[in-house]
Amino acid sequence: MLGWRLTVSAILVPSFIGICYLDARSGSSAYYLLALCLCLAARCAWEFADLLRTRSFQPSFCLIAVASAAIILGSWTGFTGDQNHSIAVAGWAMSFAVLVCFLRGAIRYREPGTGLETVAIDVLGIAYVGLLLSMTAQLRWIAGESAGYLALGSLVIGAKCGDIGAYTLGRLFGKRKMVPRLSPGKTWMGFWGALLGAGGGCWAWFTFATPRFLPGESPCAWYWAILYGVVLGVVGLIGDLCESLIKRDVARKDSAALMPGFGGLLDLLDSILYSGPVALLLWHVLPLRTW
Repeated sequence: MLGWRLTVSAILVPSFIGICYLDARSGSSAYYLLALCLCLAARCAWEFADLLRTRSFQPSFCLIAVASAAIILGSWTGFTGDQNHSIAVAGWAMSFAVLVCFLRGAIRYREPGTGLETVAIDVLGIAYVGLLLSMTAQLRWIAGESAGYLALGSLVIGAKCGDIGAYTLGRLFGKRKMVPRLSPGKTWMGFWGALLGAGGGCWAWFTFATPRFLPGESPCAWYWAILYGVVLGVVGLIGDLCESLIKRDVARKDSAALMPGFGGLLDLLDSILYSGPVALLLWHVLPLRTW
């Protein structure tokens, strides 16, 4: 299983980076990336609705998918160069999505104990899928048009190298459990593996990818790159645990049976979605941009 996970990761991560590289050469509008985000949102919305359709929860796939798409499309106004406007539009889309969730709950209400839970689940799904994915996509413009995919790639590298490091050291040397009731596979050795994997992966990414995206420019200082990666490693691990909270509460092992060894798309993207807003903040506060 370890070899299979490493093989799939070795295929998916370079493939995603390749898409970003090609899309960067097609212009600042990033329509390829937009199409990818909309496809990811649709699949994640389906998995979320299917995962939470239990007990008194009756989430709407269509509502979650359409609202998530609206938030992502709103965030795409960022390619005009005004990121504050982009975030504001996405915020308006999220606000109206909440109103629609309450309206749906009011129309479908039949008896106590069935309505409010579904409203809450719909709002959670839209926030988890649409809002987090739209915030993550903002990395496309955080460092300028030419370096947008350097920033976005740093998130993918940091989060997934952290996942690989945690899984590898945890499986090989992990003994002491972190939170056995929530995620029995997580160990403290895996925690250190996440820090090492994410820190080392981000250092390598900034060192070798910066000249590729920005010829003639120098990467940020090595210690800032490692700090950035370490923070993403910790946050990504928390994101994994938070998705485990959702699955454990509905007695499911995976969000879907999409990929053997990984589960569903939500299982694959959990650390990236959770780390996206944090990575966006770090690009604001750390001197990662040297150009």
